[in-house]
Amino acid sequence: MIWFVFSLIALLCWSGSDFFSKAGTRQNDKNSHWKVVFAVGLVMGIHFIITLIGGAIIDNTCGVDAVPKFVASLFYTDFQFMDFVRYLPVAGLYILAMVFGYIGLRYIELSISSPICNSSGALAFVLCLIVGLTSADDVSIPAIIGVVLVTVGIVGLGFVENREDDEVKLARQEKSNRKYAKSILAFLLPIAYLIIDALGTVGDEFIFAIEDEAGNGIITDYAANSAFELTFFLLAIFAFIFIKFVKKDNVFKGNKHFFLGGACETVGQVFYMAVMFSDFTVGMVIISAYCALSVLWSRIFLKEQLSWKHYLTIAIVFAGIMVLGVAEELL
Repeated sequence: MIWFVFSLIALLCWSGSDFFSKAGTRQNDKNSHWKVVFAVGLVMGIHFIITLIGGAIIDNTCGVDAVPKFVASLFYTDFQFMDFVRYLPVAGLYILAMVFGYIGLRYIELSISSPICNSSGALAFVLCLIVGLTSADDVSIPAIIGVVLVTVGIVGLGFVENREDDEVKLARQEKSNRKYAKSILAFLLPIAYLIIDALGTVGDEFIFAIEDEAGNGIITDYAANSAFELTFFLLAIFAFIFIKFVKKDNVFKGNKHFFLGGACETVGQVFYMAVMFSDFTVGMVIISAYCALSVLWSRIFLKEQLSWKHYLTIAIVFAGIMVLGVAEELL
């Protein structure tokens, strides 16, 4: 039961990260994506420091095997500097994908961008199969169905978005107080997230498959997560300098939504890791559904209005994600 609760918390937090990042984004603020990067990176940096201290205490007392997995995911890491070096290319891909996602929030509805971004697992599955990181024996019928559904849904969503009449689009957006001009670039930004995030997943699979002379992995899950947080924190420092001294803008004033989003992103990652370390594999399926909640929050709180064609294609994408989650559980 505890892992089910943790899965729901991760689900809520990651959908909350989507919502707060979107709620704080202003279409006329060209620095908004850097402000999100700063907020998320700052919170992740704080958690990184906490795990460094907690890891040292745990290693010098009882050892990580003696503490509950959730406590370890919250307070522990076995991070070393070389882990940062090894994981930097993968972390860079994940963070670059997120930056594209944050930029896209200025130009497209969250109801559209979140399902596209969250479909990266389907592309990652195909890429891992192509490069041999996933065996053909692992390709099940549900996995094929899931990939097809996601692909059909995204292509259909792009078609619906591109073919929608401008006047109809503007009328539909009036209630949300946000008007987006029809632009292929706006649709390509979450697509860029999808591709780059999928490449990050391939990088993850590759680096975790490498073993040292003793047959152990060259990096642990704890160290990889810490390396990711440290990389994001360093980028947050750059974002602060860029916004404050180059753009002469304020990174704190009026940006509470971004910090709430950063907190949700980090807490969601903690609970995701806790579930990942458990044997509750169905938890991954539950967590993968967070984009459905993102769509719900955008409909309720951001007043985003989509046509029935949009919702139909989004439902197809969501169905594909869920089928892929089930396929992963069956492997």
